[in-house]
Amino acid sequence: MATDRLSIIFAALADPTRRAILARLSEGDANVSELAEPFSISLPAISRHLKVLEQAGLISRGRTAQWRSSTLQAEPLREATAWMERYRQFWDANFERLDAHLQRVQQKRSAPTDRPQKRERTVP
Repeated sequence: MATDRLSIIFAALADPTRRAILARLSEGDANVSELAEPFSISLPAISRHLKVLEQAGLISRGRTAQWRSSTLQAEPLREATAWMERYRQFWDANFERLDAHLQRVQQKRSAPTDRPQKRERTVP
């Protein structure tokens, strides 16, 4: 099991249920029952997902009376985004080069030629 912080964050983000939970929490705090509503899995399964998210630092959980609510924590997402940013810059540069190449190809195809076009000969 990976122990560095970024690996733990990405491992938590790898699951679509956990990403959906984070998306819901981006709208505001929620308790386990509220987070479980859109899923066809048990409350204990949702609690296990929340535990993974909490261990990754992506959420914090608090208790008010009998309610245990979860809150989105943005800093780990910022760390993951900063790491990915380097690769976005790499892909942007590659796409810019590809775009320039495609424009050159398109210009060559649409440029008028000085040579007359050949006619096909018909056989009598």
